[in-house]
Amino acid sequence: MKEKKYELTIKAAFLGYVVQAIVNNFLPLLFIQMQNEFEIPLSQITLFITINFIIQLAVDLGSTPVIERIGYRASMLISNACVIIGLILLAVLPGLLGSPFAGILIAVGIYAIGGGLQEVLVSPIVEACPTKNKEAAMSLLHSFYCWGHVAVVLFSTLFFKFAGISNWRILAFLWCIVPLIDLILFTFVPIARLEGSSDQGGSGFKALFTQKLFWVMMLMMLCAGASEQAVSQWAAAFAEKGLGVSKQMGDLLGPMLFAICMGTSRTIYGMKGHKLDLRKFMYASVALCVLSYVVIIVVKDPVITLLGCGLTGFAVGIFWPGTFSIAAAGIKNGSTLMFALLALAGDLGCSGGPTMAGAIMSALNGNMRAGIGAAIIFPVLLGIGLTISRKGVTEKER
Repeated sequence: MKEKKYELTIKAAFLGYVVQAIVNNFLPLLFIQMQNEFEIPLSQITLFITINFIIQLAVDLGSTPVIERIGYRASMLISNACVIIGLILLAVLPGLLGSPFAGILIAVGIYAIGGGLQEVLVSPIVEACPTKNKEAAMSLLHSFYCWGHVAVVLFSTLFFKFAGISNWRILAFLWCIVPLIDLILFTFVPIARLEGSSDQGGSGFKALFTQKLFWVMMLMMLCAGASEQAVSQWAAAFAEKGLGVSKQMGDLLGPMLFAICMGTSRTIYGMKGHKLDLRKFMYASVALCVLSYVVIIVVKDPVITLLGCGLTGFAVGIFWPGTFSIAAAGIKNGSTLMFALLALAGDLGCSGGPTMAGAIMSALNGNMRAGIGAAIIFPVLLGIGLTISRKGVTEKER
């Protein structure tokens, strides 16, 4: 009965990851339009991604004391409000300010705060709910980021096709509906607290940093993000260059295929997790990830290479939520701070993986296969961390 009471809370948390998908994936669809409409050079447009990423990292690192003081509910309300305000300003400010670039940058900064808070909050909120199969719930939770990504690209592409990309401001207002619904839900759904979540000052850092398992989990999260994005960020380029399709079709065939496969993996574990062993599922995923990297590196056929990208998406799906679940089971006094720091490590991996791959590609005259091939080290290290972590997890693991 108690578990049923929190069903709507979990659904609201699921929607929170859709909100984050909007934050991260809507504006990149408008980059060419921004370049044409406002004459913003590409060098400045790339700053939008950088600022979004830096602010979310800062929120990962520094938001825990504020969250612990004002509570999960108030923090979720602020998060969704920031996204709503940011999307509205994205539509309004470029035309009001003398510098459209400054207007967009302000909007990005505001909704990035909301996106960062969502990432820190939704996992501990679901972990704190009195559910029986927390690993499955965590995997299903993270699948909603993937499905949110798919929805953002598909719905936006359809809107641009039928309404015209020049009406992108209307779409920005329409995307406000999602965080608005989430904001309304979090005004009344019951919210549980993680054990030990009231003390997350310096003692919270010390309690985590002195546990060897915590550092293993940080390494695994970094490798999870790097394994994922080293392929995801280059999937569109593979589709465009290998298949000779347009940029728009490349976005659909590349990142969309990757997101669908990753979401499918997380959904499968979310629905069947009570029948599956998490560690065995993760070991199998590590092996599949290494195999998919080999396909990308070795096979020359562009269609099979693209399918290899999709296979990577399926393989890495469990890495991020699975590591969260193992950490929650084995690390004492982790609570909100632990989830925030793990999210920070994952985000650093998401940045570092494609950056390393890109640097190697550049050094080897644009050899994409070699760049991505070098990133095979990340799933290998994650598998090693998974083995080491087995020794550190006590009978507390569910």
